[in-house]
Amino acid sequence: MAQWVSFEDMFNANKGVMRVSCVNLGSDNGPDDSEEEIDLVLNAVQYVSYLTNVDHRFILAILLQESKGCVRVRTTNNGVPNPGLMQAHDGAFSCNMRGNLQTPCPASQIFGMIFDGVGGTSTGDGLAKILNQLASSSNDAQAYYRAARQYNTGSIAQDGDLDVGGRSTNCYASDVANRLTGWVWAESACSL
Repeated sequence: MAQWVSFEDMFNANKGVMRVSCVNLGSDNGPDDSEEEIDLVLNAVQYVSYLTNVDHRFILAILLQESKGCVRVRTTNNGVPNPGLMQAHDGAFSCNMRGNLQTPCPASQIFGMIFDGVGGTSTGDGLAKILNQLASSSNDAQAYYRAARQYNTGSIAQDGDLDVGGRSTNCYASDVANRLTGWVWAESACSL
C-alpha cells in the first residue's frame, strides 16, 4: 500500500476520465458528468470511506473500474441487476434506471450508489464485508486485490490466480492494482 498514490492525486488524475466517461461508455449512458456531479462523487467517496473504514483510494479504484465514474452508467445484468457507479449487486440506486436518465444526478443517488457498493446490499456483499473476510488471510495490499477479484466475480479461483474472472473481467484485480499506483489512461495489461 506504500506504493499507492494519494487519494487527492488519484482523484485529480482521473477527473479527465470522469468528464468524458458517459459518452465513452456509449450513448445509453447519457450525458457526461458535470463538474458538480464529479464533486459529489468526491464527497460521497470520502464520506462512505469514513462510514465504513474502507480506504477511499480503493473505493475510487473500484468505482473507476466499474463505471469510469459515469454517474449515469447503465445497469448490467447477468442474472442480478448491478446498477450505479459501483455496479452494486442488486443495488437500489441509479441515475439511469431502465433507461430513465436523471440529469443532474442528485447527491442522494450518488451517495447511495457508492454506499451500496461498499456497505453492501440485502443480497450482495460490499467491499467492507469482503475485506473483513479476507483481511485475516492476506497482507494489507493483497487483501485489497483479493477483495477486488471477489467483488467482481463473487469468488477467487481455487489456485488463487486473481486474473481469472470466469464470466467476469479477467484483468479486474490487476487493473484495480494499477489504478491504485497511478494508472489512468493505459491499456489493461492483466498483470499484478
